[in-house]
Order: sequence, then C-alpha cells, then structure tokens
Amino acid sequence: MRQPSSDRNLRLWVSLCGLFGGLRGTFVTRNSRPNIVLLMVDDLGIGDLCCYGNSTVSTPNIDRLAREGVRLTQHLAAASTCTPSRAAFLTGRYPIRSGMASAFNMNRGLAWLGSSGGLPTNETTFAKLLQDRGYRTGLIGKWHQGLSCTSRGDHCHHPLHHGFDYFYGSPFGLLSDCRASEPPELHRRLRVALGVSTAALALVPVLLLVPACARWCAVPWGAVLACALLALLFFLGWFSSYGFVRPWNCVLMRNHDLLQQPAREDSLSSLLLQEALAFVRRNRGGPFLLFVSFLHVHTLLITKERFVGHSKYGRYGDNVEEIDWMVGKILETLDKECLANHTLVYFTSDHGGSLEAQAGGERLGGWNGVYKGGKGMGGWEGGIRVPGIFRWPAVLEAGKVIDEPTSLMDIYPTLSYVAGGILPVDRVIDGQNLMPLLEGRVRHSSHEFLFHYCGVYLHAVRWHQKDCEAVWKVHYVTPIFQPPGAQACYETSFCQCTGDNVTYHDPPLLFDLSRDPSESTPLTKDTEPRYDLVIHTVAEALKEHRKTVTPVEAHLRKEVNRQFVWLMSCCRVFPFCFCDKEGEDSS
Repeated sequence: MRQPSSDRNLRLWVSLCGLFGGLRGTFVTRNSRPNIVLLMVDDLGIGDLCCYGNSTVSTPNIDRLAREGVRLTQHLAAASTCTPSRAAFLTGRYPIRSGMASAFNMNRGLAWLGSSGGLPTNETTFAKLLQDRGYRTGLIGKWHQGLSCTSRGDHCHHPLHHGFDYFYGSPFGLLSDCRASEPPELHRRLRVALGVSTAALALVPVLLLVPACARWCAVPWGAVLACALLALLFFLGWFSSYGFVRPWNCVLMRNHDLLQQPAREDSLSSLLLQEALAFVRRNRGGPFLLFVSFLHVHTLLITKERFVGHSKYGRYGDNVEEIDWMVGKILETLDKECLANHTLVYFTSDHGGSLEAQAGGERLGGWNGVYKGGKGMGGWEGGIRVPGIFRWPAVLEAGKVIDEPTSLMDIYPTLSYVAGGILPVDRVIDGQNLMPLLEGRVRHSSHEFLFHYCGVYLHAVRWHQKDCEAVWKVHYVTPIFQPPGAQACYETSFCQCTGDNVTYHDPPLLFDLSRDPSESTPLTKDTEPRYDLVIHTVAEALKEHRKTVTPVEAHLRKEVNRQFVWLMSCCRVFPFCFCDKEGEDSS
C-alpha cells in the first residue's frame, strides 16, 4: 500500500530533525535546561502497559518511550490515593509533612471542589522552582489539590498560585458522578443514609396529619407545617451537596475562568489534547515545563468512538489505548517542532490501579501485574508501584532498565537539578535527584529506606540493603480484604487505613521483594536467618524518620474536607451555575 504523503513528509521532517538535533545533541548536557514534559495518568496500573508485561492491550507509543528511554521497575508513589500522592509529587515531600494526609478513612483525598482544604500556600512546587529559572510552566488536566480557602473566588490553592503560568483542565478530576447515567461514586453509603433520613423525616408531618384528621385536626397545623419545612430544608441541604455533585465538582477551567459547568465529559479528552499540543507550539522557543495530568483512566472511562471496543479488556482497556494515542500525539508534536532531543519526557501514574471499581459485573479498574493490592490499600505493592519512564535522547541511554527503588518524590529534585535550580533549605525534601542513576554514574538508588503511609498512618517500610540485592518490606498494618478470600475490599468499596477493618501485625510481616515481589509468603525467623536484623534495622530507621515529622495543619481533616456553599465554584450568579463557554466545536 502506498504510504500517505502526510506520513512520508512527517518521516522526512523527523529525519531532518534527528540529523540537526543530533548535531545539536552533542552539545546538550544535563545542565542545558531542557524542555520538560511530564505525563501522569490517573489510576493507571503498572500491569496495564505492554512494556511492563501486558499482552491484552496495545500501548505502542508508551512502549516507544520505554524503548527510547530509561524504564524504572521499582518506581513508587508516596501514597495509594490521588490527592496525597500528587501533593508528594509536586513538592518532593511525604504528604504528611505538608498536611496533605488524612486521619479519616472515608476522605483520604479532597472529596469536594467546594472544600477549603488544599496544597498549602507555603509549599514550593517544582513548577515554582522552574518558573523562577525562567521556564514557561503549564498544567493541562487534573489538579485535585484544592481551589479556594475562604471565599468562592480567592483560589488560594489554584495552580496559578503554585508556580504554573497557565492552567487548562479540571481543578478536581473525573469520577463516575460526572455522568448522570453512571452509578454514583462519591459517598455512596452516606447518600443512602441521608436519603433514608430525609424520607423518614418527610413522613413525620404525614404521620402527624393522619391522626390529626381523625380527631378533626386536633394537632396544630403550625406543627405540621414546621415538620414539613424541616424535611424540605433537610432535603435541599442534601441535594445541594450530594445531588449536585456534577456541577459542583465536574467543571472545566482556563486559568481562573470557568468554561464549562458541568464539564461536557465527552469532549474533555479532545479539548485537553488540543491545549497540550498548543502549549508546546506556543513555547517551542523554550524552556518550558508542561505537566499533562490526564483525566484518564479513572472511572468514568469516557473514550472516543474510534477506540470503543478496540481492546480485549472492555471499557477500561479502550480507555488505556486512547491514552496511549494521546501520548503519541504529544510525542509527534515534539518531533514536528524538532524538540525531541532537547526535551526530557517523563511518564507515570499517580498510584496503582483500582481493584474495587466495577459496575454491572464489569471491572472498571486497572491491573497491577503480579503485585498485591491496589489503589487505597496502604503499603501493598499494587497500590504504590507505578510506571516510570524517562526519555532524553541526547543524554539518557535508550532501552535501559533500572531495578532500584525510586519515588515520584524524586521528580522534584531531579527537575531542579536539570533546570539549574536550588532546592529549598528550610524544609525536608524526601526525594532524591535521579540523574546520576539514570545516566549510569551510580549503580544504586540514593533511597535506603522508603516509608509507606495510608493517610497519616504508617503501614509499611522498605529497606534497600546496600551490601546485598535484598529489598526488604516490613508491614506493620494491612487492610482486611472483604469478602474473605478476596484480594480487595469489595464489601466496603474501599480499604481502610485504621480501625476494625485493618490488621495490626506484631511481629510485623516481612517480605524480600527481590525474591517475592507479589508479597505472597511472609518470612519468619525459621525461614530467614536475618529476620531479627531486618526488623530491628527498619524499626530504628522508622524511629529516626518520625523525629523529622513535625506537626502541621491538617488540610484533609473533616472540618475542611467537605462542601461549603460559599466556596462552590459558579460561572454565573449563584446558584444558577450552568454554562458552556467552549461552545459545541470540541471534536
């Protein structure tokens, strides 16, 4: 078949870019202030990609990144839920240090766009560091780090107040509530309780009215009307918070302006991709930082028609293949603009795939490969081990694989290093600069210990013993899977961090991940001669770590992590908050 002229022209153009880019690349070093493109998928499992062992979905563009770059096999999120993991990614710090960790089992991330919680204004993100170094910084997609503090428009937690020059996307994210036809995701049990309470309260005036009529209205009508009014107010309070989830949480913004309320979910992918490509073209003179924070593959799983039924794994697989296509479009634009050699591209997920996500018997979450557990499951490997791919053709060796513990928190010091920035000295930075490891100048990760939290509760500690190949994992707390024999918390919709639905291990569970990556067989004193040594060493490391954790304001506590009427975003006059300023042309 004759190749389309547009494809032949692109291949020729990419070849010319490679020729001249290669000449330029001989002078490109890690200190050349490259352009930076960060690609983060929402809820993607490490086992969802071909380059990490999947054979049921097609991900050629992400696989291309892995072939042309460095692939990390022990890349770890600092939390197994969205908000704290992303806070750690942006700041290079465990979320407990910034107050972005919850002591509440239900809301371990921000649950409402109208809450007053969010990334503290005194935290310095990598975007701010690079902005100070002359980078043009943009965020396209999901934020989920809060919006306002005390009034509807103060936007104190907004991306533009955290180092980004440009923002286009959702300040919250996508969830099944964003489409009226989908089963609700947010606070399902609370909705049922409130609904039953409302119905019961509404029956009070009826129950009063029936005997009253039997006695020729012996009960004062004022009492009946008061009860009816109380029921109405209770219902309106419930409906304004829970019945209007879609317009309150599911919105589209450009900078500080609301464009769609509620967002038209079917057009979001196209709009976000168009904005990402336009940002690259606008700033091709560089240097720029583009953080593309995809709304995929979290439920709702909205997928373009061309990808529906395309994979072997239903709606979720189709969504993964669409995200791969979007990654390909971004890489294609870098090629067309002759930016590939001078751009550091990084691909990851914010945490592991969700195992409990399902509807009508169909699984709507990802696959975490051989690793146990998933999203929201504390320290189990399936919830925190994520893809990690770096491509910088002029600097990093193509096709390299690194099996050393690394963290999403490492992006912070790594970007500071390649951009020539200076890390803050007034706070603990938990991330480590990855460039020496990525370039092969050192063999081992700088992380000896990594601490795995579930909210504010420490569940597990990892020790990468330097004098041997062992990677020890000590679990102090693990969630109780329900029903018995399951590998997730299906009966409660999510696993808990503390309380009656977790197991406190004394002595703790011990695994050697280098021999047992699926954490299937705990080691004992009888099966591991170094058991006492490992348990004692990790306990001492944990003791020293806790000395560095100082009390801070909790930004996900119950009092702030709820819906406030005066903080609800509104594109018109409250409460008439419905608009579509993007129009109909979004294909």
